[in-house]
Amino acid sequence: MKPVHFGKIFGLQISALPLGFVGTLALWIGFSAIAHYVFDLAFGESVLLGFVATLLHWIFELIHSLGHAFAAKRTGYPMIGIKFGVLAVLAATLYPKDEPTLPSSIHIRRALGGPIANGLLSILFFLLLPLWPGNWFWIGMFALFENLFVYTLQVFLPLGFNDGSTILRNLRRK
Repeated sequence: MKPVHFGKIFGLQISALPLGFVGTLALWIGFSAIAHYVFDLAFGESVLLGFVATLLHWIFELIHSLGHAFAAKRTGYPMIGIKFGVLAVLAATLYPKDEPTLPSSIHIRRALGGPIANGLLSILFFLLLPLWPGNWFWIGMFALFENLFVYTLQVFLPLGFNDGSTILRNLRRK
């Protein structure tokens, strides 16, 4: 599948796989169904909150990737892009194909950049959570938990394709 290119953000080429559009629709439907059936919200409000949750998911994915980009730039071995739609609902960080073999410490520092960015965002959402009114409180809870569990604490759970795997693999190499 050829990615769709959207241009650049902070010098990084942004693209998305067609599967990402399917993933976006699946997230929207899933989040809307949860809002409607679990939280007993009206259908229209559920669809709106599902859309907002889906949009926030991709924003958090971008922030996560930008955290990696910031860390990578600081190591002297920067990223070149971000590809959305990997496994339908995730993003991949892209590095130059001709990058030399790097020490494990560089890979670990780059891998920690994303979780640190989302960890800071989790703290912000935790502090702001009491300010979210009515049913929007659930969006605040979603933002807090997605940043905390999906993007931050996943470094402790190596799944083979995530930051935790990169860190574990490079700790073993050290």
